[in-house]
Amino acid sequence: MAGTTRAFRVAAPGQADIADIPLPDPGPDDVVLRTRHSAVSRGTESLVFRGQVPESQYELMRAPFQVGDFPGPVVYGYLAVGEVEAGPGAGRTVFALAPHQERVVVPAASVVEVPADVPPARAVLAGTVETAVNALWDAAPRVGDRVAVVGAGMVGSAVAGVLATFPGVRVELVDVDTSRRAVAEALGVGFATPDAATGECDLVLHASTTEAGLARSLELLGDEGEVVEMSWFGENAPRVPLGEAFHSRRLAIRASQVGRVAPARRARWSTTDRLRLALRLLADPRFEALITDTCAFEDLPTVMPQLAAGERPGLAVRVDY
Repeated sequence: MAGTTRAFRVAAPGQADIADIPLPDPGPDDVVLRTRHSAVSRGTESLVFRGQVPESQYELMRAPFQVGDFPGPVVYGYLAVGEVEAGPGAGRTVFALAPHQERVVVPAASVVEVPADVPPARAVLAGTVETAVNALWDAAPRVGDRVAVVGAGMVGSAVAGVLATFPGVRVELVDVDTSRRAVAEALGVGFATPDAATGECDLVLHASTTEAGLARSLELLGDEGEVVEMSWFGENAPRVPLGEAFHSRRLAIRASQVGRVAPARRARWSTTDRLRLALRLLADPRFEALITDTCAFEDLPTVMPQLAAGERPGLAVRVDY
């Protein structure tokens, strides 16, 4: 072993600490990454912290370099930026799907260099923007489409930010939290509360993780429109309103999940290609609006319970090391 490193650990559901964990010896094709920043993926990591990952999903929900198993003790996370301390390409600043820990050993092929025009502190959003890219490959918006994004969290806001660059597309970010209007304005898209949202949409992307949000998404569609469902509900089983005019209006709901490249691009794009694209998109300073909170690494065991309880509002929380 190359020694130990400090890591944020969910010791048991609802309990977290900073723990010393073993750091494996790097092989010839590995890099040692010293983390500078990471980000908390609020939705998924709150479920992990609360111990709400369904047992049937334990393997599918493993982070690429997770240490331990659900429900705990487990070291989790997948939005990290740091410097290659040793191994191929030493000295580079890279993004890695690595947990919240000070140093990590990962295969050199699994890290992607951060472009020179992307600040490392913004590059922690690469995994979130990559999720947005995949969803838009699934959704296939067309020039001039009328699109609603329901749920202005990290993922929904990232989707709206990417969509804002599409020619002629009307984008409306929809959320019950009116403070998200400022995020929409920073991204250059419209904002509405659910009751005031514009209907007759060609496409709706749903990312609120609520039954009400899914129901409203269907209501906002025009005839033969489609909802792309991005929410992951964990152990919850939301009711889906398939009665009334769902069939007569020929509405559709499609799943999107970042674990695999969308079928429309899978033959030609790898996950690494997709991640490189997300990092290039982050050169746009508008995405800075998605980082609304920061904390020190040492404070993460205090911050995570607040996030999981909804006591610390906002979007992305950047963790500084």
